[in-house]
Amino acid sequence: MPIPNPAAMEFLLTRRSRPAKILTAPVPSREELLPILTAAARVPDHGKLEPWRFLVLEKQALARLAALARRRGAEMGLEPERIEKGVLQLSEADLAVAVVRVPRPTVKVPEIEQILSAGATCLTLLNAALASGWGASWLTGWHVHDAEFCREGLGLGAGEWVAGLIHIGTETTTPPDRPRPDIAAITTWVSE
Repeated sequence: MPIPNPAAMEFLLTRRSRPAKILTAPVPSREELLPILTAAARVPDHGKLEPWRFLVLEKQALARLAALARRRGAEMGLEPERIEKGVLQLSEADLAVAVVRVPRPTVKVPEIEQILSAGATCLTLLNAALASGWGASWLTGWHVHDAEFCREGLGLGAGEWVAGLIHIGTETTTPPDRPRPDIAAITTWVSE
């Protein structure tokens, strides 16, 4: 017989991300962040390849990255509003964890499984932060999709890219819940 975990199920049924713009200090200390990162590393990982790694971006690093985003956006000729959105995502943050997808050459594990593992790491990191009482949000943006920004600002190597920036902090307000999917509309039962 299965042994249910009602508290975990209730968490999953009611969890919701917090918009990054409502997150502020205090943020988890390094000691408080370690179990969150440890939980995030316990994702499905076919072949035990660890096709991801973490970059913990603290306030000064985020300020440096915001300046780089402003410069790169201008060099790329992006619209000022688009540039500013990427800059503010970094400059207004107090802590973010970049989950970096790291390609692991192998004939046994398809690349897509490694990519999905990186995505699972992002979601588990987000949920572990929420379960620890912090507000958290999973974001990306034009800047983390720009190879030059990632190379210069984050030191990413060949083939590496950012699967997500998980912003973590103290929420200033509780946002309203959003509409959720209609399970009946997206579920097909296959019996034969």
